[in-house]
Amino acid sequence: MDAIRKQATKLREQVAKQQQAVLKQFGNGGYASFDYVFSDEAELQQHQKLEKLYISTRSGKHFQRDIVRGVEGFIVTGSKQVELGTKLSEDSKKYGAEDSCTNVSTLSKAALTFGRARAQMEKERGDLLKALSTQVAEPLRAMVVGTPLEDARHLAQRYDKMRQEAEAQAIEVSKRQIKGREDAGNIDNNLKLEAAESKLQDLKSNMTVLGKEAIVAMTAVEAQQQRLTLQRLIAMVELERTYHQKILEMLDQLEEEMVSERQRIEATPSPVIEDPVPPPPSYEDANGIYSSQTVNGSGDSVGYFLAEVANNGWAEGECKGKAGWFPYGYVERRDRVPATKIAEVF
Repeated sequence: MDAIRKQATKLREQVAKQQQAVLKQFGNGGYASFDYVFSDEAELQQHQKLEKLYISTRSGKHFQRDIVRGVEGFIVTGSKQVELGTKLSEDSKKYGAEDSCTNVSTLSKAALTFGRARAQMEKERGDLLKALSTQVAEPLRAMVVGTPLEDARHLAQRYDKMRQEAEAQAIEVSKRQIKGREDAGNIDNNLKLEAAESKLQDLKSNMTVLGKEAIVAMTAVEAQQQRLTLQRLIAMVELERTYHQKILEMLDQLEEEMVSERQRIEATPSPVIEDPVPPPPSYEDANGIYSSQTVNGSGDSVGYFLAEVANNGWAEGECKGKAGWFPYGYVERRDRVPATKIAEVF
């Protein structure tokens, strides 16, 4: 709609200039005077000033509306994040309060600490969203739909309409002047010319006054738009900066507490387990090769071999095996146990 209005204004100006050029040519030929043609330079500057103010305030209004929509979307998304964060906080505190771990309660304590910190962070987020609504969105929304802007735009529209009437009246005066030149003795034409000229003067006078009022009103609205929008943007930046600073302090403190608890647990010695289960035999043990042992207090190394002794291989002081004769003191006797005996034991 604004684009059509602007295009129509330009078209009227072009038509008026063409008409003025034609009438000026006629006037130079002795047909009409150009004194009353609508070509006031001061009025043209006034009109151009109003056009620029109208475009400026319209752009400012659209930008304010975009900010309001963006903040409202941020509030909706942030509210969902608060909801999710609060649920995570409650779950963490619930786990920490149950303390179901049978060994150490490191995780339970950390969960409680995390849950409390998360709850405080979500509270800060909620406060930020409320502040953005009251300090940014609402003031800008009030100005977008406020009466000062609408009143100023209404004055500009009234001026534009009166200017169209003045343009049409100026053309009518020019026509009456041409007709009066052609029929100078016609009293009726002269009276109509005087009436047309008087109406044109009234329109131009009223239009000048209305144009000045519209310029004052639009200038005030433009200044208010610029000042208020900048203030709200600065307020939004300050609110977010303060929020993030608080969150950063909370996160630093939370991390310090959790890491300190972890380090305390890691520094605590592990409990000693009584009667530990013996480890499985090594590769050498499983293959019959044993480490060196002392014999009769000496440090001489003696090699031991796994061997099977025949039934009659045990004798006083020595035994005979498949690998040969061995001193009895170096042989460990192990009897074979029948499978039925093992079944009876278990």
